[in-house]
Amino acid sequence: MEMIGRTVLITGGTSGIGLELARQLAARGNTVIVTGRSPERLQAAREAIPGLHAFRSDVSDLASIESLYKTISDRFPLLDTLVNNAGTMRNIKLGQQYSLNDLTTEIDGNVKGPIWMVQAFLPLLVRRKGSLIVNVSSGLAFVPFPAAPIYSASKAALHAYTQCLRAQLEGSCVSIVELAPPGTETPLFRGEFAEEMKGERGMDVSVLVKRTIAGIEAGKTEIRPGASNVLKIASRVAPHFMFRQLVKLGRPRSSAGT
Repeated sequence: MEMIGRTVLITGGTSGIGLELARQLAARGNTVIVTGRSPERLQAAREAIPGLHAFRSDVSDLASIESLYKTISDRFPLLDTLVNNAGTMRNIKLGQQYSLNDLTTEIDGNVKGPIWMVQAFLPLLVRRKGSLIVNVSSGLAFVPFPAAPIYSASKAALHAYTQCLRAQLEGSCVSIVELAPPGTETPLFRGEFAEEMKGERGMDVSVLVKRTIAGIEAGKTEIRPGASNVLKIASRVAPHFMFRQLVKLGRPRSSAGT
């Protein structure tokens, strides 16, 4: 599947992996549309990538998705690629008190969002031969990171959903690809985990995106760059050992030796 001359919609496309994917796909001659919640970041993305189309939208809000679908179907009826990239990752301490809504915000954006986006846009995608859906999960879908418990659970759920979606759409004109990034040098990677990630180095985002595009073009259905492939293999052959390594990684460096 050649990633040239396509019409691509990327959620969460104003920073990190989404923005770099938009940049590289636009450079290859694709029509690229990104969404995000911040007007300032949307404008910055437009200025950074010539010809980029950017719309304000929130994947955790049904009304917002419905409005986005109307806009895209009217203005970009040839849409053939959906990348469900938007997501949040939080450092949650399960022994502390959170409101129930606050505790599950990652479920809303990381699980409900992609499911809702697929459900909304599938009628448009099935009109185009060679359509593609890319769900961005995480290497933590295979082995959870205790410092990010809800995020890990959400990505495991998205992994399972993507497998089922692929099975149900087999034989249709829509291909389903899962991208499971490792820790990547993006704002999300550092974010709330500055202490835990001190001294750690994630994959360069431009390298990740190049490997992603190459994987799609090679026909891979599950793309696991770098450490994500290690996590997938370890989840089968040494799951307890690998989980203990992530337990250690999740401890703040100041207390790692105590």
